[in-house]
Amino acid sequence: MVSIAVLGYGTVGSGVVEVIRTNQEIINKRAGNEINIKYVLDLREFEGDPIQNILVHDYNVILQDEDVKVVVEVMGGVEPAHTFVKQALEQGKSVCTSNKEMVAKHGAELIRIAKENKVNFLYEASVGGGIPIIRPLISSLTCDDITEVTGILNGTTNYILTRMQDKGAAFEEVLAEAQEKGYAERNPEADVEGYDACRKIAILTSLVCGQQVDYEDIHTEGITRITDKDFVYAKALKSSIKLLGTYQRIDGKAYAMVAPMLISEKHPLYHVNDVFNAIFVHGNMLDDAMFYGRGAGKLPTASAVVSDVVDEVKHMGRNIMQIWEPGKLELGNFAEWKHKFLVRIQSADIDDVDMEDVKNAFGDVLYVKAPGITNETAFITKPMEEGTFQEVIQHFTGVINTIRVGF
Repeated sequence: MVSIAVLGYGTVGSGVVEVIRTNQEIINKRAGNEINIKYVLDLREFEGDPIQNILVHDYNVILQDEDVKVVVEVMGGVEPAHTFVKQALEQGKSVCTSNKEMVAKHGAELIRIAKENKVNFLYEASVGGGIPIIRPLISSLTCDDITEVTGILNGTTNYILTRMQDKGAAFEEVLAEAQEKGYAERNPEADVEGYDACRKIAILTSLVCGQQVDYEDIHTEGITRITDKDFVYAKALKSSIKLLGTYQRIDGKAYAMVAPMLISEKHPLYHVNDVFNAIFVHGNMLDDAMFYGRGAGKLPTASAVVSDVVDEVKHMGRNIMQIWEPGKLELGNFAEWKHKFLVRIQSADIDDVDMEDVKNAFGDVLYVKAPGITNETAFITKPMEEGTFQEVIQHFTGVINTIRVGF
């Protein structure tokens, strides 16, 4: 029998308990051992819930119990989660987590400590919820040179953008709907400003490159500037707008960002809608692959956590090799990354925009007409460096919005 402890009995923590108890027989069979939940740590009481029988409020009870071989951290936040996880690893206990903030900030350090103590630190659920992506990058795609990882990494923003596209509704209206349905938090900043997706692409980029990528270094934009009219242009271009977290290696340099992008109907991410997530991977041998599923939710996320528990039980006393070194990866200069841009400029008609000025600033462009939209001019630029675009666009008045065009 292998005893485990669960830190936090919120949405994911209660899901972990439910998954293990519901699928106990098949989980034990696949782990090659009986998994027993010995403790649940939480500050609250849960009267009437059977969990009360194994509930503790002092983490030291878990830390000092030699029977506990695996600690499941689903508290969220950087502290005290980081301290608890570090202490568990140093005590020779394996740890698995769904905590993207902690993994993005301290992943390299915790992997090193786990290796030194011949235990494991796994975090499949920190990116993509129930979608397997961490394990494939660690163990399934090891013969490939991964040159791109691009994903719809946040279900809340994907739901909002999907509803804006389908209903022709404004951002504020759909956000209120998402909050009413429980898809968006009361304070949705982490989602709609792109911070959640930023931490996730930082984790994936760190894994692919084998070095620490600080999420503070990643250019991040949210979806608050996207309007219903942007989707009219998207439809005219047979495209959609998605908030993407992207890593690309170009000419030996690693670039990463989070931003809304226009993607064509030919790209597989075009068809990923509502609260679903998907991660597109390109390797020099694999070519293209995509991982798709529910990127959040109680049971999908808990399922990914428990899969890590099973892996850790199967590898007791043996560290699963991961290449994620503490040395910081210097990302390529964002200003040098090239993209196309959709530019919308206020005007009575196209003749009010000096086409010669546009040509001098951007070179040849593709003018875009969208049904029902008047008093503005829109065009798509050729690929140009981010820094150059930002410098040039400042010379134009009446700019309504700009969106990158990709894929």
